[in-house]
Amino acid sequence: MSPLKLERSDDAKPPGNDKECVTTVLKGLETIAPLVSSVEETPEPISTEVQGTIPSWINGNFLRNGPGKFEFGNTHYNHWFDGMAMLHQFKIENSKVTYMSRFLHSDAYKKNSERDRIVMSEFGTLAMPDPCKNFFQRFLSRFQMMQPTDNASVSFVKYKGDYYVSTETNFIHKVNPENLETLEKVDWSKFIAVNGATAHPHYDPDGTSYNMGNSYGSKGALYNIISVPPAKTEAKETLQGAKVLCSIVPANKSHPSYYHSFAMSENYVVFIEQPIKMDLLKIVTCKLRGKALNEGIYWDPNQETVFHLVHKRTGEVSSVKYHTKAMSTFHQINAFEEDGLLMLDMCCSDDGENINNYLIQNLRKAGDALDEVYNTTSRAFPRRFVLPLNVTSETPTGQNLNTRPSSTATCVKTSKDKVFCHHEDLHGDDLHEYGGLEFPQINYGRCNTQPYRYFYGCGFRHLVGDSLLKMDLKDKTFKVWYQKGFYPSEPVFVPSPDAVEEDDGVILSVVLTPSQNKGTFLLVLNAKTFEELGRANVPVNMPYGFHGTFNASA
Repeated sequence: MSPLKLERSDDAKPPGNDKECVTTVLKGLETIAPLVSSVEETPEPISTEVQGTIPSWINGNFLRNGPGKFEFGNTHYNHWFDGMAMLHQFKIENSKVTYMSRFLHSDAYKKNSERDRIVMSEFGTLAMPDPCKNFFQRFLSRFQMMQPTDNASVSFVKYKGDYYVSTETNFIHKVNPENLETLEKVDWSKFIAVNGATAHPHYDPDGTSYNMGNSYGSKGALYNIISVPPAKTEAKETLQGAKVLCSIVPANKSHPSYYHSFAMSENYVVFIEQPIKMDLLKIVTCKLRGKALNEGIYWDPNQETVFHLVHKRTGEVSSVKYHTKAMSTFHQINAFEEDGLLMLDMCCSDDGENINNYLIQNLRKAGDALDEVYNTTSRAFPRRFVLPLNVTSETPTGQNLNTRPSSTATCVKTSKDKVFCHHEDLHGDDLHEYGGLEFPQINYGRCNTQPYRYFYGCGFRHLVGDSLLKMDLKDKTFKVWYQKGFYPSEPVFVPSPDAVEEDDGVILSVVLTPSQNKGTFLLVLNAKTFEELGRANVPVNMPYGFHGTFNASA
């Protein structure tokens, strides 16, 4: 099925792992430089050409977020995560689709635009001192603390019924989902003692939001679990009522773990303390040293990964710590409790070096140089860890506490408060041919924190997704949507109004074609059969984005 030359390699074999050692080496990758190039915004809705049929019951806005501008004047960003946030809206109504996009009017975007150069530092780009200042002023500016960016380019999130766009700093922006207008900049640190929060909150059925954020003080870093109430008491409210449920002390306070997200079951928040570490001294002094923030983040394969359980109602942190070998994760799939066990499903990689492979210069390479970047980037695969919830002093050591007969995951108590876990693969060997899976999504409204059967994601036979996958946990098989030269975004599941089964609905994904000018389209798949129902062709160029959501019309 693949148009590429595939080769098997057993070179990088991590210890104690017999499965993910088999990687697929690709040659002849297509250049994707147009997918990481600046584009113009489309601030007024334009019509699209629909092919096939878009079900008439889909009514609402499909919202997407991601970087859309990679330079100002003759200054250029270095990392994919640095580009200025561009918000996209596909309005679906009566089987028709309109499209619009706007740059987020963050302070970073406005200041950079006013001076036509990069004046706000980002994750992988250090802003250079103002060339209009004299040498002494430029020298002194290196001793000033770097200001956190408000370039919220990662995702759309919801708090108290309002939409915000988020990155991982303390700043989020309230936006209008109907016209993508930037409404209000909101600072987490004005409400609770945190210096940032993830762009992946979780939601209880009543609308209560949970998130995580670090705080930094004279004694080092803390990981904080946050909750935000489900509703406003006044119309203009933002994060009022937010509270820190508990704080977790890092294994090393001056080298806390980096995390992009966390997991949540019905009763617990699960924090994954992984060996992607932040050297706080390097980060605090990066401006002085003339280095970008990302150079203070590193992978330590000698550290184990630790799962911390926090009870959502009481804020109590479990004294039992669940360990596994060094691995990295960006996105969790789901977590649920059953028979005294917590099943934790997530996309995992056996190393954490990937974050610095996504430099813009790497993504814009071609030929052998592009192949080399891809083939030295580790793939993520879906895995399940099983965590026993009722570990006491009476629990025997040295035996597998996973009582589920159909599961190959193991969890063994090794000492008083330590359980060592080994994962179960949620896939067969055939997923290797599709480059693993990332950007996982489920039928969130129905299945989050509950037992479930299906999840969806992108296959990665390139540095960005090049296929859509529907995974079936019942027999670990999958369905595929793939067309050569087309690059789909994170799949978002929208349930049908009369849904009976878990996969009754559609999948929405934005598909980009770097070899074709203005070859973008919104793809609509039948979630059950994974067959195409229709597509809406959008006559614009669009960069490859990160995350999105569907906002159903009332």
